[in-house]
Amino acid sequence: MIMFGKPGAGKGTLSARLVNKYDILSLSTGDLLRQHIAERTDVGREAEEIVAQGRLLPDEVVLKVVTSKLDQIQNKHWILDGFPRTLGQGELLHAHLKKQNTPLTLVVNLDVPDEVILSRISDRWVHLPSGRIYNMSYNRPQVEGRDDLTGEPLTKRPDDNPEIFSRRLSQFYASTSPLLTYYRNLASSAPLGHPHQHPHQLSFSPRLKVRTLTGKTSDEIWPQLERSVKSAFPALKERAANQEKRRLHNLGDAVLSESPRPALFTE
Repeated sequence: MIMFGKPGAGKGTLSARLVNKYDILSLSTGDLLRQHIAERTDVGREAEEIVAQGRLLPDEVVLKVVTSKLDQIQNKHWILDGFPRTLGQGELLHAHLKKQNTPLTLVVNLDVPDEVILSRISDRWVHLPSGRIYNMSYNRPQVEGRDDLTGEPLTKRPDDNPEIFSRRLSQFYASTSPLLTYYRNLASSAPLGHPHQHPHQLSFSPRLKVRTLTGKTSDEIWPQLERSVKSAFPALKERAANQEKRRLHNLGDAVLSESPRPALFTE
């Protein structure tokens, strides 16, 4: 699964909610790259040398970073964060997944109005080590200026101002619009199964789905996202902690419903 969205649209918040509730992995391109560099892998050394020279990583190198992980988790559900960013990267990723017979299942585009994003960035604070994002308008930290989990200080991103953010939005439209068109074309042309498959096997090769989810806040978009994910991945399981929480909640409801009601006496 791939999730697109403008800067500040809530990709991180919504991905975290999916990962917390369901058995699904969120893969960050930046985290994977840092891991490769730290572990001194072949692609890590190659990337480190390119970055040290002040050059941008070629699409092929970024693809190696991402697919080295994807190839290890072929039986898991995953969300890609930060890749692909360009049409070229999307084409390379599609070719690799097709070769591995693990085609992309779902592409989600978060459509939050520009004016909403521009109005909220001044209220945004971030915990840099983890990437956790807070907003003073609707997602405040428990302690002012401190991360909920670590207690470490929150900071402002240098580019969280309207002028820079407007440029980032323009860049997003320029790079993402061709990508969304590419995936929509794939979704409309992809066969339901391999031409030589037995008819009873076609259900195991689902068609790519592209969904645009619209809203002003993550809470508005979340029910749409959850429905789209459950539709695309019918076998996706909730994490054990969530199942137990639901079981206890249902048990509590059952106990309350079975409790005898107090008698009403009238004279």
